[in-house]
Amino acid sequence: MRALLARIAHALRPPAWSANRDPLGPAGERAAEKYLAAHGYRVLARNARVPAGEADLVCTAPDGRTIVLVEVKSRRVVEGVPSPPAELNVTAHKRRKLRAIMRRLTRANRWGTRPRRIDVIAVDFIGDQPAELRHHPGAVAL
Repeated sequence: MRALLARIAHALRPPAWSANRDPLGPAGERAAEKYLAAHGYRVLARNARVPAGEADLVCTAPDGRTIVLVEVKSRRVVEGVPSPPAELNVTAHKRRKLRAIMRRLTRANRWGTRPRRIDVIAVDFIGDQPAELRHHPGAVAL
């Protein structure tokens, strides 16, 4: 009984990396989720994990049919200091991984007959100002 309780407690414990995780990523994901909801998207899953990796958000588009996997890239911006756009962090390796995640989700949920796409949302946090978002529908080709 004691061993069973220990296994359950271990399973319910948050992963070790979550305690040290920078809050910027989750804040960007929340901002992206609010943006998408305001634009008619419906969130199906947050941080959806499959063997191929993790999708930040999985949504249905405003048409109610298209499945959209959303990769969110967040960054802090210091005014007056030039920096590359967050979107540039979606590398060739990341694009391959996103395609693999979409294939896994498609098979698992039987979405093969539905239109699908992979979007990127870049979120810039500039001091105390509201976050600035850039939405790139279909940014990653399937």
